Amino acid sequence: MAIAHINGVSIFYQIIGEQGPWFALNTGGRRSHDEFVSLAEKIAAGGFRVVLHDRRNTGASEVHIAGSAGEEEIWADDLAALLKHLNATPAFIGGASSGARLSILVNQRHPDIVKALVLIRVTGGDTAAKRLPPKYYGQFIQAAQEGGMRAVCQTADYQERIRARPENEAILMAMDPATFIQVQSHWLKLFTQGPIYPVMGVDEATLRAIKVPVFIIPGNDRTHASRNALDAAKLIPQSVVFQLPIEDQDLDIISFTDWASYEAEISNQVIGFLKGLST
Repeated sequence: MAIAHINGVSIFYQIIGEQGPWFALNTGGRRSHDEFVSLAEKIAAGGFRVVLHDRRNTGASEVHIAGSAGEEEIWADDLAALLKHLNATPAFIGGASSGARLSILVNQRHPDIVKALVLIRVTGGDTAAKRLPPKYYGQFIQAAQEGGMRAVCQTADYQERIRARPENEAILMAMDPATFIQVQSHWLKLFTQGPIYPVMGVDEATLRAIKVPVFIIPGNDRTHASRNALDAAKLIPQSVVFQLPIEDQDLDIISFTDWASYEAEISNQVIGFLKGLST
């Protein structure tokens, strides 16, 4: 595990695997890369070098609340720059949930570095549109309004980021709450202004314009309903869908950790798909 200085921010990353094609794998939500270490090890065993990283404002990477672009666009530019820094381009790009959206954005903004996409648990629909804005932004805006940056630091999410990188507390406490609220409100506006279906925040024209092969594994909860992925696949020209032996559940969210028993099958399918592109 190491730190790279990317676009002015310290980004924490890990490479699993010593040889083979590069594959950048991205977790969902605001979770650290730790969630995907087990899956990455299985994929690396198939002959790949898997790059995991904590996006800025997540995990052990630096908190940097600034930027006129949307937060996910900033993440996409960071990942592209990280891969170039590692001489790891072109690469396969993939992820689950928000990591799938990130993968699509990397392809949209930096198509020259993308060989193929792997989209797992595609996010979309009404439940996602209701759950995610307050979870990603609204709660922190409210905390800053009510208690300033000390209240932000005391939220569970930022407590996690401070534990992972203690320097983040000083960065946050040095911020003007008004600036924090302004940036978070801007990111919230951008996050909610796009479509919500089939892929939240990604319009159909962007899906139709994807020119690389795409492997899709549908989810099975209301935030990642299987129909989101199936409908997205109809729009993406070179898409292949693999459905796990699971049914949609009437639950807002199923944790990716609850998919642990499917990791071997997921990795085998992903390895088979990506290796098939090289033959």
